[in-house]
Amino acid sequence: MSVRIRTRRTAAVLLGTALLTAATACGPTDGTVSTVPKSSAAAPAAAGGDGSPAAAPESGAAKAPAVAKVGDTIALTGLEKKDTADVTLVKVVDPAESANEYLQPAEGKRYVSVQFRIKATGSGAYTDTPVTGAKLIDTQGQGFTSTFAETKAGPEFPGSVNIAPGESSLGFVTFEIPSDAKIDKVQYALNSGFAEQSGQWKLA
Repeated sequence: MSVRIRTRRTAAVLLGTALLTAATACGPTDGTVSTVPKSSAAAPAAAGGDGSPAAAPESGAAKAPAVAKVGDTIALTGLEKKDTADVTLVKVVDPAESANEYLQPAEGKRYVSVQFRIKATGSGAYTDTPVTGAKLIDTQGQGFTSTFAETKAGPEFPGSVNIAPGESSLGFVTFEIPSDAKIDKVQYALNSGFAEQSGQWKLA
């Protein structure tokens, strides 16, 4: 049964990747990265006594911009205007234990499972392949893509998700990385990773 599930997931991912490759072959992307959590969007300045915006308090140094971390949500856009979603980095399980005694990390490697919540915010249903949209980056700047593994961290995302407007999908994406690698950042891009914009969360 496990082999059948893995085969179906692999087929779904390969099909989605092929379709998106064809769709984006016309031109390059700009590769923008958003690190600002949705909750820190700038609020209007409080009005002064005469109705004008109150002057900002003087400070010797500019306030550092907010940086998204575990638990934060980043608003992302995809390849089309209707493809928008709020993506939350819910949890990082490191290391993650395999749920299948016959499928273990290769020697010298470990599993890391990352849980995302994807909420469709566009005008129509949002379809995605989360396992190819996520990436880990270590302190050396090396990037790691996901692997097909089920861990005891929790349910993995299926090969693809179809989310109705206003609703969300929750699941884990698992990575197989070197045992001595120290994860520094988590990234996620819509449209199976082909969107021009990526969200980025900084780990402690």
